[in-house]
Amino acid sequence: MLTRGGRRARTAATVFGGALLLAGTIVGQDDAFPFGPFRMYATRDDPNGLVVSTRVEAVDRSGRVLVVPDTATGMRRAEIEGLAARFRDEPQLLADLSRAHDRLHPDEPAYDTVRVVERRYRLQDSRPSGATTETVVAQWTR
Repeated sequence: MLTRGGRRARTAATVFGGALLLAGTIVGQDDAFPFGPFRMYATRDDPNGLVVSTRVEAVDRSGRVLVVPDTATGMRRAEIEGLAARFRDEPQLLADLSRAHDRLHPDEPAYDTVRVVERRYRLQDSRPSGATTETVVAQWTR
């Protein structure tokens, strides 16, 4: 059995947590999660709009062009997409991805070039239609 004070403490904690969730839902952003909305699951693309998909590519010392997976650098795709504008403005920041790869995978060839590529395509009734374009929006070379 809870004491009267214990019930009050639990009620106060529940009301406080609920208030944080409500305030976060109304004015919060993704970085306030779990007290802000997680917009990735709360929105959808326009079924007749433009879709932008971002990836990181690298050219290693052997000359191979690789799509860089999350495990290679420790940065997830969503983080890369969130930093795309910074990478555009400061492409030297991509050197950090190369260094992270070197630390995490010292037995693999180093990255000589790292680039952020945006793929754009149109949707028609929620299905890809028309031409796909790819643009290198940021590039760093050792």
